[in-house]
Amino acid sequence: MTIKQAMVLAAGLGTRMRPITDTIPKPLVKIAGKAMIDYSLDALAEAGVERAVVNVHHHADQMLAHLSSYKRLDIIISDESERLMNNGGGLAKGLKLLEPGPVFVTNADLFWIGEDPNQPSNLRHLAGFHDAGRMDMAMLCVKLEDTTGHNGKNDFNLSDDGKLARYRDEGPSPVVYAGAIAMDTSFLDDAPDDAFNLNIYFDKAIARGRLYGTILKGHWLTVGTPDAIGEAEETIRRYRTFA
Repeated sequence: MTIKQAMVLAAGLGTRMRPITDTIPKPLVKIAGKAMIDYSLDALAEAGVERAVVNVHHHADQMLAHLSSYKRLDIIISDESERLMNNGGGLAKGLKLLEPGPVFVTNADLFWIGEDPNQPSNLRHLAGFHDAGRMDMAMLCVKLEDTTGHNGKNDFNLSDDGKLARYRDEGPSPVVYAGAIAMDTSFLDDAPDDAFNLNIYFDKAIARGRLYGTILKGHWLTVGTPDAIGEAEETIRRYRTFA
C-alpha cells in the first residue's frame, strides 16, 4: 500500500538548540548541508506521499519561506503562531486539513540514513506493515545501538508478534521510537481541541493491544543540542564513505 498523505510535526521551540534557535527554527538547522526538515520531507516524497501538512510556530516566517520553495510535495501549513498545541494537539489539528484515511506522521528533527537502495525504504516498509484492521498505529522503531544523539533511554518493548508495550527492563527487545508512524486519521477523531501530548494515544493503542512496531533499517539520528551537530555530521560522513 502507498500512503499518499502525511503530517510533519515542526512547530517546537527547539529550546535545547539555543542559541542557534534564537534566530532560526530548529527544523531549518542544517546537518551536513541539508535542513533537518528536508530529510523528513525527502523520505516522504520517496515513499510516494503527495501531500503533507506541516505545522509552524517558532520563526514561522522562515518556515513558510523554506516550505514554499520545496517542490517535491504539495505542502499545507497548519498555523500554530497564536498557540502551540504540543505534538498531540498539533497532529489532531493538522489531520483536519487532510482527507480521512491512512497517513504518515513524522518529526521534522528526527531522520535516518543508510537505507539499502535495493530494498523498500523504511517508510515504504512501514506503509506495507501497517494493517488498520489490527493496528491503531504502526510505529517505526530503532535499536539503541543504531542511534546517534539519543539520550540512551529505550521507549518500548517489541514482542515477537510486533506489539509494543512501554519499556520495562525485563521486557523483550527494547527499542526507541524513531519518529515515524503509519495510522488512519480516524484514530484521533475523538481528540480534544486543546494542546495535549501524543503519548496519550500511544497508551490508548497499547491498552487496546493495537500499537505495533517494526525495526528501522539503517541508522537513526536526533540532533537536540548544538554540540550534537558535529556528531551527527561525522556519522553521516562515515556512512557516505562506506556506501
